[in-house]
Amino acid sequence: MANTSVIRLEQVGKVFEQKKQRFQALKQIDLTVESSEFVVIAGPSGSGKTTLLNLIGLLDQPSSGKLFFNGRDLSQCSSTELAQLRRDQIGFVFQAYNLMPVLTALENTEMVMEFRGMAADKRRAAARKTLTALGLGELMDRYPDQLSGGQQQRVAVARAVAGEPMLVIADEPTANLDSRTAESLMDLMSQLNREHGITFIFSSHDPRVISRAKRVISLCDGSIVSPVSQAVEFSHAV
Repeated sequence: MANTSVIRLEQVGKVFEQKKQRFQALKQIDLTVESSEFVVIAGPSGSGKTTLLNLIGLLDQPSSGKLFFNGRDLSQCSSTELAQLRRDQIGFVFQAYNLMPVLTALENTEMVMEFRGMAADKRRAAARKTLTALGLGELMDRYPDQLSGGQQQRVAVARAVAGEPMLVIADEPTANLDSRTAESLMDLMSQLNREHGITFIFSSHDPRVISRAKRVISLCDGSIVSPVSQAVEFSHAV
């Protein structure tokens, strides 16, 4: 059976205005990401990667063009409907972690699933399983300020993937991780992609991430500068 597009952008542009200055962050982007893809968006700083991720994650709206999520024209959605799609269908891994300081690692991981209305025992089991897989099994009851930066990043990843959303968006997910932890993280994400069909879209400069991609999209100055092509297969240490 043919894949179904999770995200489709048609001639999407994004303009920011500051102090009467206009800056075109994205220019006429055409892009389709199919269900179960494992995609990396690559490019230098200022190329538009984060802006593109914010649009795909429904955190912002395009200035021009159309954006579709799972076949749905998002220009026809209310702000409430967009918020529900973000909550129920998309997991986020931010560079700044965005963990709740008053919640433990386990509670942070459960949080999105609780918002979705998942039963307490089911979400607790899913959170424990994911944290253990990320090497945090003995740190579940610690608060963010009791964890290292790398540990906080792993909690952020656990929160994003534990509920098995349709799409996970990760902005430089391995930026603060050592090599071993980064490999474990990518192993888990690859497994979720392969076994559960979760679509992943990354922004990254990290060869450890790019080497796992099934497709690499190159951005420069707000435009896609190379054809959307299959990534070269790289070997990596186990």
